[in-house]
Amino acid sequence: MIKVSESAKKKVVELMTEDGFSPTTDYVRVGVKSGGCSGLSYDLKFDNSHAEEDKIFEDNGVKIIVDKKSFLYLIGTTLEYSGGLNGTGFVFNNPNANRTCGCGESFSL
Repeated sequence: MIKVSESAKKKVVELMTEDGFSPTTDYVRVGVKSGGCSGLSYDLKFDNSHAEEDKIFEDNGVKIIVDKKSFLYLIGTTLEYSGGLNGTGFVFNNPNANRTCGCGESFSL
C-alpha cells in the first residue's frame, strides 16, 4: 500500500482540478522507471482509467494506481509534498530504497 500525507493530498487535489481531473473519481498513477542518477526514478501522473493488472489503493481520500511491476518497489512508500525553501515538489519516502540521490527523485535497492 502507498500512503498519502495531508500536504500531498492537498496538492494532488489542487493539481488534479487544474488539469481537468476529478479528485473523487480519477487516480494518481505512481510508478517506477529506469533512469535517474541512482538507477530508478519515480513517475507520477494523473489517470482516469486503469488496467486489470494495476493495483488500486485509496489513502487519505486519494485514489492511487500502481502497475504490477512498480508495486514491488513501492510497498510501504508515503507520498509527501514539500513546499519549503529547499525545494518544492512531491517526495517519496520509500522504506525499500537503500540509496537515494540528493534531489530525492531517484533511488536504488
